[in-house]
Amino acid sequence: MLDSINIEDIKQIALKAGAKIMNIYTRDFSIEYKDDKSPLTEADLQANEIICSELKKLYPQMPIMSEENKQTEYETRKEWEYYWCIDPIDGTKEFIKKNDEFTVNIALIHKNSPVLGVVYAPAIDEMYSAKQGEGTFLNGQKLPLKVNKDKSEKLYVVASKSHLSEETQEFINTLDAKVIEQVSKGSSLKLCMIASGEADIYPRLAPTMEWDTAAADAIVREAGKMTYQFENNEPMVYNKENLLNPWFVVK
Repeated sequence: MLDSINIEDIKQIALKAGAKIMNIYTRDFSIEYKDDKSPLTEADLQANEIICSELKKLYPQMPIMSEENKQTEYETRKEWEYYWCIDPIDGTKEFIKKNDEFTVNIALIHKNSPVLGVVYAPAIDEMYSAKQGEGTFLNGQKLPLKVNKDKSEKLYVVASKSHLSEETQEFINTLDAKVIEQVSKGSSLKLCMIASGEADIYPRLAPTMEWDTAAADAIVREAGKMTYQFENNEPMVYNKENLLNPWFVVK
């Protein structure tokens, strides 16, 4: 199944969704709030419509899980071998703040692991992509771009811009390096910074959902890094009964 998917097609879908998002980003837009108090804009909904309809055209048999769709019952989806996992705008808070750090996330999950990922940041025109066995790329350049050869001297840590928890900061404070350089970033760009080598570690001791991480996790893994569950140091898994991610560390 993975062999039959052309990642260039998925990148084109992300570009199309990104163009619609930017069309809305540059003007005033309405904001609603979901039951969990998270924000929702017309850009989320319109990008979702583009992504889902384009994927259905190309792969009509493939199930889709999106943040903005009604979720399929676990009894049904636990049987899925492959499915798309989508967040039409990851970093809606960053989108609302207009700080450019939001992404379109499209992942393909096989059983419980991400095997293809496209993360597109339309405001800064950065396209990360990875397909299992074919490498990880940023705008066509193979990742990682940088390698920190002496992490005990200086460790580059990336953390959430809008969701930095006390537990995450405490974890960062315990890291063993002479110098710790900490940067904040929005959306799944944090995971992409690990893949590119711009950062060495991304701890997230705060809630996220599977669609927040799936696409960038595929990019991390294909770049030779890993997203580990904080509790047991096992790789992150997807399509769980509860779609809430555990705390995790990407390194």
